[in-house]
Amino acid sequence: MNSRAPLFVGKVKFFGRHRGEVNCSAFSPDGQTLLTASDDGCVYGWETKSGQLLWRLGGHTGPVKFCRFSPDGCLFASSSCDRTIRLWDLSRAKCLRVLKGHQRSVETLSFSPDSRQLASGGWDKQSGHKLRHLEGHHDSIQSSDFSPSENSLATGSWDSTVRIWDLRVGTPVVFHQELEGHSGNISCLCYSPSGLLASGSWDKNIHIWNPNISSLIVQLKGHVTWVNSIAFSPDEGQLASASYSGTIKVWDYKTGKCLETLKGVLDVAHTCAYTPQGRLLVSGTAV
Repeated sequence: MNSRAPLFVGKVKFFGRHRGEVNCSAFSPDGQTLLTASDDGCVYGWETKSGQLLWRLGGHTGPVKFCRFSPDGCLFASSSCDRTIRLWDLSRAKCLRVLKGHQRSVETLSFSPDSRQLASGGWDKQSGHKLRHLEGHHDSIQSSDFSPSENSLATGSWDSTVRIWDLRVGTPVVFHQELEGHSGNISCLCYSPSGLLASGSWDKNIHIWNPNISSLIVQLKGHVTWVNSIAFSPDEGQLASASYSGTIKVWDYKTGKCLETLKGVLDVAHTCAYTPQGRLLVSGTAV
């Protein structure tokens, strides 16, 4: 996306057949399919260009809190308040496996860049994947993301901290960095393609970190309620953020300047995501 190109609320396409709040959205790597997770217990697949509903998948017995495609585009995963993770085959829209082990709601999922590992975190304060069990946060985990190098995993917690875990083979199963500075629950985080880390919080602020040196680069202020979702544009020129107030903000995160505030068509903005080409921005809401 051209970092100077304005975004217009008038150019909106609605995907409106959910039967509950939309908690998460994700584009397939080729940008042709949009995935949405709903409180109605289903995962929806949409054709991005036409807005046509491709499938509505049940199976979860509680609200679906998170969804994400694997980077190779072959799979997607969904997590739920029913304490399970479902792994799906994209080409057949079929559930391949149900992953169990969490004791409470599973709030976040993250595929490694090579699509071979899946991390999950939830209200039981635990995060990890089938190779390791990561424990140490003092409260619920609501967000996670693998670094582009695949060597580390970042997790955000209601204990107001971000932890970065060393996943290299042969290293101890302990976190090797803790990023502090937020004064509220960490609700979302994501890595940029170059390895910067962004975190959003109930304190209404977004922090941009250089995780290599545990340094806070810039603080983005302007939301009037807590931040629910954040996303870097693919070219790293912008950062989008969705808030509980129903607004989407687009930032020049290098300067800390808010470029656009999109509002007027949303209730609670639960999620935001760029298409892989960066030309479109999607948001999910409570209405």
